[in-house]
Amino acid sequence: MLALRLARGSHPLVLVRRLLVAAASAGVGFLLLCTLGYAAGHPHSAGSVLRLLWCFVPLAATVQFAVAVARTDPSTRPRTGLSAVGLGPVKLSVLAAVSTAVSCTLGSAVALLFFLHLRGDLSGLPFDGAAADLLGADASLPIAAVLVLLALVPVAAATASALALRGRPVRAARETDDGGEPVPAEEAPAPATPPAGLPWGVALTAAGLAVEAYASRGTAGSPFPLPGKLDSTPASVLVGWTLTAIGLATAGPGLTYLCGKLLQTVRPGAVRLLAGRVLMDEARRIGRPLGIVCAVLSAVIAAFALYGTGPRPFGPLTALGAVLVVGCTTATLLTSALEARQARAETARALLRLGAPASALRAATALRAAALLALFAPLTWAIAELAALPLIP
Repeated sequence: MLALRLARGSHPLVLVRRLLVAAASAGVGFLLLCTLGYAAGHPHSAGSVLRLLWCFVPLAATVQFAVAVARTDPSTRPRTGLSAVGLGPVKLSVLAAVSTAVSCTLGSAVALLFFLHLRGDLSGLPFDGAAADLLGADASLPIAAVLVLLALVPVAAATASALALRGRPVRAARETDDGGEPVPAEEAPAPATPPAGLPWGVALTAAGLAVEAYASRGTAGSPFPLPGKLDSTPASVLVGWTLTAIGLATAGPGLTYLCGKLLQTVRPGAVRLLAGRVLMDEARRIGRPLGIVCAVLSAVIAAFALYGTGPRPFGPLTALGAVLVVGCTTATLLTSALEARQARAETARALLRLGAPASALRAATALRAAALLALFAPLTWAIAELAALPLIP
C-alpha cells in the first residue's frame, strides 16, 4: 500500500518513467507468450528453445532499465530521519523492489490481454486471423507455463532493483530534482580511481567477434537469417553477440575514464579540466550504459549492412524485440545521465556560489558529450564492421 501511495503522489515525470517500464515489460511478456504459442503450435520444431533464448536479450535490457528507474526514484532514496520511522536503507530497497514489481506486473497483465485478444480467446480472431499461426491459436496453452513466463520480468526486475539499492548511504537532502523531491547532497568528490575492467572488456569483445567469425565458417548463404525467422539463427551467433555486449559493457567505464583523462592533457583550461574530472568521477555510473548502447547500435548497423538493401523484410517479432532493446538501452543511458546530474547538483551549486559563470558549466557539459561521441561513435562503427564482415556471403 505504501508503494501505491508513493506512486500516486509522485511527480508526473517519475510516473512517466514507471509507465515506460510497464510498457517495456508488456513488450517482453508478449514476446515470451508468442514463443510459448509457437512452441505449442509446433511441438516438433527445434527452434522454440532458440526463440526463447533470443527473448532474454530484450528481457535483460528491460531489467536494466527498471533498475535505472528505481535508482532515480526520489521516493526510495535514503534520507536522515527516515530510519526513526522504520524506513531505513533495507526497507527502502524493499519498497523500490515492490514499486518495480508493480509496474512490471501491470505490463505483464497488458501483454496477456493483448496476446489472448490476438489469439481469438477473448472475442474472435482479429485482423482476419493473420496472427493465428504465429501465436499458435489452434493449440491450448499450459496455464503454469503462462504464469511462469509472465513472472520472469517482475521477479527479475524487483530482485535486481533490491540488490542495486541495498547499500546506498544515507545523506542529508538539500536539492530538488525534476520530480520536486529532495536529492541527497554529495560530498566533495574524491580523486577517482580508474576502473579495472578495461582489459577484461577488450578480451571479451574480441572473443565475441571471434565466435561470430567462427560461426560463419562452412555455411552456405547468409549464416545469420535473423529478420525472417528467429529459429533459423545459429545459437553461436547469439553467444558471440552476447560476449561482445558483455565485453563492451565491461570496458565502458574504463573507456569513459580514459576519455576524461585525455580531456585534461596538454595544459587544460578551466572548462576542459572540469569536463574531464566529471567524466572521470562518473565513469562507473554512465560507462556501462554507454558500452551497452554501443553494443546494441553496432548490432543494428551490422544487421542493416546484411539486410538493409535486400527484399527480405524484418519479421514483426524481430522488429518488436529490436525496438525494445534499442529503446530500453537508450532510456537507461538517459536515466543514468539524469542520476549523474542529480549526484553533482551540490557541486554545481558550490561552483555558482564561488562565481563560476553558468555558461562555463554548460560548455563543460557540451564538451563531455562531444568527447564521448568522438570516442564511442567510431568504436561502434568498427565493432559493427568487424561483426558483419564474416557474415556477408
